[in-house]
Amino acid sequence: MRATEILIPTMKELPSEAEIPSHQLLLKSGMIRRVAAGIYTYLPLGLRVIKKIEKIVREEMDKEGGQELLLPIIQPGDIWEESGRWEVYGEEMFKLNDRHDRGFCLGPTHEEIVTVLVRSEISSYKQMPLLLYQIQNKYRDEKRPRFGLMRSREFIMKDLYSFDQDIEGMEESYEKMYKAYSNIFRRCGLEYTVVDADSGAIGGAVSHEFMVLADTGEAEIVYCDECGYAANTEIAECSPSVVEYSGKFHKSEKDLVSTPGLKSIEEVSEYLEIPPQHMIKSLLYEADGELICVLIRGDRQINEIKLQNALDCVDLWLAPDEIIKRQNLIVGFVGPANLKGLRIIADREVSLMDFAVVGANKPDYHYIGVVPRRDFEINEEYDLRTIEEDEACPTCGSTLNKTRGIEVGQVFQLGTNYSEALNAVFTDENGKNQNIQMGCYGIGISRTMASAIEQNHDENGIIWPISIAPLHVVIIPVSSRDTEMMDIAENLYQELSEKGIEVMLDDRDESAGVKFKDADLIGYPFKIVIGKRTLKNKTVDVGNRKDSQEAAVELDKVCHYIGSLIDSEMGDLK
Repeated sequence: MRATEILIPTMKELPSEAEIPSHQLLLKSGMIRRVAAGIYTYLPLGLRVIKKIEKIVREEMDKEGGQELLLPIIQPGDIWEESGRWEVYGEEMFKLNDRHDRGFCLGPTHEEIVTVLVRSEISSYKQMPLLLYQIQNKYRDEKRPRFGLMRSREFIMKDLYSFDQDIEGMEESYEKMYKAYSNIFRRCGLEYTVVDADSGAIGGAVSHEFMVLADTGEAEIVYCDECGYAANTEIAECSPSVVEYSGKFHKSEKDLVSTPGLKSIEEVSEYLEIPPQHMIKSLLYEADGELICVLIRGDRQINEIKLQNALDCVDLWLAPDEIIKRQNLIVGFVGPANLKGLRIIADREVSLMDFAVVGANKPDYHYIGVVPRRDFEINEEYDLRTIEEDEACPTCGSTLNKTRGIEVGQVFQLGTNYSEALNAVFTDENGKNQNIQMGCYGIGISRTMASAIEQNHDENGIIWPISIAPLHVVIIPVSSRDTEMMDIAENLYQELSEKGIEVMLDDRDESAGVKFKDADLIGYPFKIVIGKRTLKNKTVDVGNRKDSQEAAVELDKVCHYIGSLIDSEMGDLK
């Protein structure tokens, strides 16, 4: 490729709308352009990166027996109604009606439509296992699209679906994909970890997320250096701890104390000189229309994913003040003592407290000396809190570490969730109808591209892993007006191209400084600089973007030298 013949609209200034490095650098290096919030055009170099990631994905999917197909983006609403997710999926689903007023959606995912396909084509156990995958666009109407390709409304995804006759087969397919995903992200040159995860709207009993480690990641994960346990904080299991009270108040019957105008845990704690771990937060939630009181220790945070899973509800919201007042309760002073008519759900630590402060359900008053189960009833107990750094590992008891990550892939054991709802059955060896056991497996292709940048960049630009770089090497003649320099550059360009090396010739009539800056910004792994030293000594300067090292290489050995560098780095990712 020649720089004068390809669209690479680099930018000198940081785009004002871009908040994180990948978004800034993808725009600045001319790889993407924003069309609307969460919608982007992929320009030539950006698309080359996407295609390379897709190639790696296809190779690993095919290696494990995956068969590629292409499912429609527009999906009829009736199959989503049949699965029960038409209303459940929520406002993220783009919905539309055709000219006959029939409901359709832009596919946010494809469990329904692939299950309907298999339902009509698979009838016997002899036709399984079956692994079907596609790479195409997905659409989700994000409430707040942000961070460029990280959270967009249109994105490129690989999704594979497995179909097996029994649980053992489903677990075997799951293991195949787990291994394939590990290979994919290693080959893409990413530092990643695998964590236990919540199944969310997709459903299923078992799920793992593949997380690229990055400070800008939206997800928090905890991990144990001793046993290898790792989990998204959304579902990380918390071990209850006991904190005995040893303060100035006696452990006796509950007492009513004045707390004028003090509503928050922090305010009441400071006023009464009682630490937050001896206080109980009473939070009112609406769960599928039912008002529920949820209790948690004052120094802890409710994990709403855990709460939603515990309650097995679709909609979960903190109750607004007007709903609380409608129950004749006082906002800021709600407590479980003398609370009538509401279901009380508590985190497991609450019942272990030997002394607690709670709202008195009376303006400007709290109770102190409250003992759970003695002074109020708990209907149900669950692990409802968010795990914190330095807590004990639930597997081995060692201290947990916390970091941030970007979810680039997730795998699910769906079981019969969709096959039952959509009546996807097969005839087993005994002639009996059975529901197909399913799994689903997604990789964010465009998100993987952005994640690679989050992990691999510096103040000058992108540092692509060799396997997904748009091109491997750029040739920079210091002066495009120097005929001898350009002749050498052209000869090198032809020689490298003939050897199958992906090369860019920067033949623009720009200063050497501009070319060097663009080379670092775009992130070509290697650059060959042809300057006055080349004319004098018949050597070129070869620079390595990763470590900024440079070497003077004889002109007639450049192709071999570059080829060996590329082979070496590629070999590290195989």
